[in-house]
Amino acid sequence: MPDADCIKRVYALKNLGCANCAAKMEYKIKELPGVEYASVSFVTKQLRLSAKNHEVLLPAIREICASIESDVEVVPRSGMMPFNFESKVYLLENLGCANCAAKMEKAINDLPDVSAATITYATKQLRLTAKNHAQLLPQVQAICSTIEAGVKVVERIGKPVLAENINQRKKSGGILSMSDEQRSLAEIVFGGILFIISEIAGLVPEAYHIYCLVAAYILLGGRIVLTALKNSTKGQVFDENFLMTVATLGAFAINQYEEAVGVMLFYRIGEYFEHRAVEKSRGQIMEAVDMRPEVVNLLIGEDVRVIPAEEANVGDILLVRAGDRIPLDGVVIEGESLLDTSPVTGEPVPVKRSFGDEVISGCINTSGMLKIRVEKVLAESMVTKILDSVENAAASKPQLDRFITRFARIYTPFVVAVAVLTAVIPGFITGNWEYWTYTALTFLVISCPCALVLSVPLAFFSGIGAGSKYGILFKGGVTIEALKNVKAVVMDKTGTVTKGNFVVQKLVPVSGMEEDELLKLCASAELVSSHPIATSIVNAAKERELKLERPQTFEEIAGEGLVVEVSDGKILCGNKKLLERFEIDFSVREEDNYGTEVLVARAGKYLGQIIIDDTLKEDAVAAVTSLKKMNLTTAMLTGDAAESAQAVARAAGIDEVRAKLLPQDKLNELGRLRKQYGGVMFVGDGINDAPVLAGADVGATMGSGADAAIEAADVVFMNSEMQAIPQAIALAKETTRIAWQNVFFALAIKIIIMAAGLAGYASMWAAVFADTGVSILCVLNSIRILYKKI
Repeated sequence: MPDADCIKRVYALKNLGCANCAAKMEYKIKELPGVEYASVSFVTKQLRLSAKNHEVLLPAIREICASIESDVEVVPRSGMMPFNFESKVYLLENLGCANCAAKMEKAINDLPDVSAATITYATKQLRLTAKNHAQLLPQVQAICSTIEAGVKVVERIGKPVLAENINQRKKSGGILSMSDEQRSLAEIVFGGILFIISEIAGLVPEAYHIYCLVAAYILLGGRIVLTALKNSTKGQVFDENFLMTVATLGAFAINQYEEAVGVMLFYRIGEYFEHRAVEKSRGQIMEAVDMRPEVVNLLIGEDVRVIPAEEANVGDILLVRAGDRIPLDGVVIEGESLLDTSPVTGEPVPVKRSFGDEVISGCINTSGMLKIRVEKVLAESMVTKILDSVENAAASKPQLDRFITRFARIYTPFVVAVAVLTAVIPGFITGNWEYWTYTALTFLVISCPCALVLSVPLAFFSGIGAGSKYGILFKGGVTIEALKNVKAVVMDKTGTVTKGNFVVQKLVPVSGMEEDELLKLCASAELVSSHPIATSIVNAAKERELKLERPQTFEEIAGEGLVVEVSDGKILCGNKKLLERFEIDFSVREEDNYGTEVLVARAGKYLGQIIIDDTLKEDAVAAVTSLKKMNLTTAMLTGDAAESAQAVARAAGIDEVRAKLLPQDKLNELGRLRKQYGGVMFVGDGINDAPVLAGADVGATMGSGADAAIEAADVVFMNSEMQAIPQAIALAKETTRIAWQNVFFALAIKIIIMAAGLAGYASMWAAVFADTGVSILCVLNSIRILYKKI
């Protein structure tokens, strides 16, 4: 049982750049006293922490993270502030220096009562989370103007101001500001040029050859060596920087100067492209799911005021122009348009929305202008739910990820130990110390587990991102892992297999009575009722353009039906109990119809029956066929009548049916199916489905379902279509397959290079490929699922 006093919070890990380091941080944070739960996600760069006293733990957590990776900063995630904290956005006017912006950010973060501060140089914005903005603002202004004269801090109002050209020159000296990525690229280019002209082109005299190589090494490996020395003083001797430093300096020690510089060059190139590949893949995924608006157009009378989206309240009227996204969940109060819902549901066909229709945030208004009334604030709207779902899913690690994390803690020390033994034992036996030392140094390069630690979570994160493109929200990597193992798919009937809307299916008048006359009499009576069955009958009459008469008097008998007076006399519309109460003979009625029947009588005589039932979803048959092709058993559990359930199951092609079930009965039947077939997925959408959703191996619900069902489910199908069920299973299987491919590929290459090294066929260059090269290939393999049609 989780401790009721524990508080859950999410922290951003700024500058986190190493998947293996993230795993080490998680391991150490979990060991802190007072921590109930901790999960570090390298993909989203977040720490999810459950503890009693976050304020006491935070310094220790920051110390752990900094000791493992020195540049990492731990700050509360924007949008999940501690109590009494508020987040605001400020513009930094006249800001002209990226390095100065970094200094400002650090100084502001060090202020008391500041929970988080982030300065984005590209947009010249400061996002500040603090207790008292009014008191802090003068201090923030003083910090900024001290670091760069002329900078003014003003609260952002309206649309965010775009940054000026980020390549503009600094006012002082006219030197271009350089990012870490640009600096890394410059080091690689100039170091590479030095290496090429000294080693390949032969343009450097022999007397200066060694000096040129040393200069190239300093350019390429200087920062790595310094980082390794800094980290080693904190006890981090198995990180990538330390291992590369030992390997290349060892190569210098055995007079392999060219090898040392060349390996460092290859390593830096691989590291650069690995970083670009990871960031690009993360950006592609987050761009697909982060649809939150910066600002909204608030209507005040006839005036339009642009305000931050988080300031919009329930009841506000917003203007949505053609081409804009729907910013917040709401209801149309004026206008008509076609909405592209594919960003949210994956459904490519636009839907029409007009007065009174609900609209969800994230959809694109493709044609007319709309005025909508806000029903949910930004934190509760669909765009935020989707983003939170993806981020939460990334933090929920599957068993494969946890296994690889544990394996990595053993793998590196093991390979390092093998490297030491390789240098000592064969060297002592053969006397060829240089050869075996070189082989050992090759092992050191291979010993970094980054490719392994990175490949699994990125594969699952890509699968989660790909799911969002189809309107499928997975609530964790654990869900994906469980979904690939299901053997049976069990479905509720109403709202899952069927549309959940009652429709007149059949009119059965007695001899001498016309269908239209029967429908007209019943619909006239049902005009006084708001029951869904009554609504379906009235709609059917309107579709036939029948003229209805509103009853003069009416009486509704609970559980039986209606008794009304019209110009033609007394009309009864209801079930058998109603007609039995008034002693009306209805023995001629047909009894082989499935669905809900409404019996109609007038002036004491039975006139016929109207059959009402739900309609099968258009894709139900195709979805069930797809599931059967996957060798999965299909079943339906419903509380509806057996005749209706059997008819729907026959039409859809479902294997097994259990009807007239209470919620607890569904749970018992689910247990029986699990025992018979194995892992079970249950798909439902009602409040009464919450227990069975929670009890299934994988619980899934339609996006149109009840909030309680969505909360209890592991997977949400935003488009509410059945075809999403086989799509989700296929996506889970493909995601897990890619994750295992990455693991086997990374391990296989490392083992092959180690074996080749022992046999004398592998070099340190090949070892670098086994490290950074494999990482790049694993990243590319992971993101291909984003482009694969499921």
